[in-house]
Amino acid sequence: MSNENDELLKLTSYVQISKYREKTLKSIGDEVKIPTHIAQDSGIRTNHISKVLSELKSKEIVECINEEARKGRLYRLTDTGKEVLESIEKKEQKKKQ
Repeated sequence: MSNENDELLKLTSYVQISKYREKTLKSIGDEVKIPTHIAQDSGIRTNHISKVLSELKSKEIVECINEEARKGRLYRLTDTGKEVLESIEKKEQKKKQ
């Protein structure tokens, strides 16, 4: 169990050290989105979003549903990504209290 926790902590830290990664994760949330919509929601330029998505994909935090599409690729959080987002949101709640 602690190995899973350690891995989650590492991934959460990885996301939190980059405001772009964190904003991208929050933008996707429970939805399925194309990079353009993620960029609009998060206020990050589209070219940065593409880089962030590939970083998050390499860590298996997000996944592309239609990899074969050149345009309009759809992204969603993996189960791990959802856990990371939950972990970040819990930390933010604690800060507010």
